[in-house]
Amino acid sequence: MFQQTIDRNPELLSKISYKKPYAPMLIRNHLFTIIPKETKYIYVMAIGSNSIIGDSIGPFVGTLLTGQYPKHLTVIGTLASPLDATTLETRIEEVHFPNNSFVIAVDSAIGPPSYVQSIVITKQPLQPGKALHHELPTVGHCGILAVMLENQKNIASKLIYSDLNVAYSMARTIALGISLAVRQFYQYPAEQPILG
Repeated sequence: MFQQTIDRNPELLSKISYKKPYAPMLIRNHLFTIIPKETKYIYVMAIGSNSIIGDSIGPFVGTLLTGQYPKHLTVIGTLASPLDATTLETRIEEVHFPNNSFVIAVDSAIGPPSYVQSIVITKQPLQPGKALHHELPTVGHCGILAVMLENQKNIASKLIYSDLNVAYSMARTIALGISLAVRQFYQYPAEQPILG
């Protein structure tokens, strides 16, 4: 769970409503402006918990992307094997990123009211756990944030009872956007399935 100072951050590219039918295309377009042309491998670090609804977007994204484009896309963090506060440091240390790799970090976030239920893309690494006062390593070359709730008191208890349909729908939109970006970046055929 990421707490982002969204309003005044120049590294943010866009606020995207997950409800818009073209939201995955917007995510794809923004990723295209960030991913270096020489990138040979893309990693998705899908951060979050499989036991807290408001923090489950990362594991949902990881699960949806698992098995897609195996030559070019590696996913770390799924519902079955979450990349959360208890596993993040160890698993990052275990990963050897080859040269010309690009890492996209995905996490849930809290933010101001105008950003709630929006997807935000940032050109900087994410600092997971910030909203819950965890000190964890930064992750990624860029980040995709799913702003689930407004930043307010007692946020930890509110995260548990978040709307599962919203969490899953936002995760599916993000996964589709990443999948479209990978498919086009590596020039897979148009008939290649976007999600498994």
